[in-house]
Amino acid sequence: MLLSSVAERVYWFARYVERVENTARLILVNNHLLLDMPRASALGWEPIVSITGIAEKFYQYHKQASERNVMRFLVMDANNEGCMLQSLAGARENLRTSRAIFPRAVWETLNDLNSFAIENKAKVLTRRERYQFMQHVIDSCHLISGKLSASMSHDQIYEFVRMGRNIERADMTSRVIDVRAENLLPKHAEEMKPFSDIQWKSVLDSLAGYQMYRRYVHVRVRGDEVLRYLLQDAYFPRAINHCLDQLEQCLRNLPRNEAPQYALVRAQRLVRNAKVEKLVHGPLHDFINDVQLVLIDINSELTATYFEGKEISPAVYFNMPHQLASA
Repeated sequence: MLLSSVAERVYWFARYVERVENTARLILVNNHLLLDMPRASALGWEPIVSITGIAEKFYQYHKQASERNVMRFLVMDANNEGCMLQSLAGARENLRTSRAIFPRAVWETLNDLNSFAIENKAKVLTRRERYQFMQHVIDSCHLISGKLSASMSHDQIYEFVRMGRNIERADMTSRVIDVRAENLLPKHAEEMKPFSDIQWKSVLDSLAGYQMYRRYVHVRVRGDEVLRYLLQDAYFPRAINHCLDQLEQCLRNLPRNEAPQYALVRAQRLVRNAKVEKLVHGPLHDFINDVQLVLIDINSELTATYFEGKEISPAVYFNMPHQLASA
């Protein structure tokens, strides 16, 4: 029988690793976007702060979202519990206390990544070396996922890995859509229209989805098609609908799954029944809020069903990092 404490550590280990990768990609894509956009554009680093859900805490310590301030806060600032170094520490601690059930290669790769991030964190403050740092982080996170898939038994423990990964992905996709797309739909200034394709491409790049989107649509990047793809596509790994389908498959292999499945069905209906053409000209922000609320409900039901009764209370909201599991 799988202990609830072990299941929780596995779940949050996967979420932490996914969060690190997502943050690295957001920084990398925003860096490229600023180089492509005209200097007169209002784009900067503040959207990244909003996407990661740390705006309130960020402005407690900084007056403006300058490039250097944002880099420090997202990567290494001890005041930000969700920064990359803190997330890596959380993943490492949860894996360390569960090492017996994971392949040794996964532990070694995560250890190497954690050491690399600590030793090279200062590189993110300069654009010249930032790309190499972020790309190494992304590649290492992919390596961890690949080793888990290829060398770990696909049993109940692995289902908690998949659930953590997919619920974190769905949350990040909803955040990217909310902050990025809301600023690109019909309200942007006339002088920015020639650059709308570049901006929409950055939305896809933030989720590693540009090439797969082109396979799906076969035409230039368009706002309504991007939204439909990221919300409702059944095959792209970071589309919200696909993430929810993966959660459904995981829950089928777990006992006592009635309450989480009920919350999941409500999320699936909300996403699948969304009228994208109306969202493009309507309340996209309100819709994404609803999506994030049902994701929070799923996380809460998973916590109540599988993780409660421990000495450490898990975080409820996705923008609040989970407390490190005790040794």
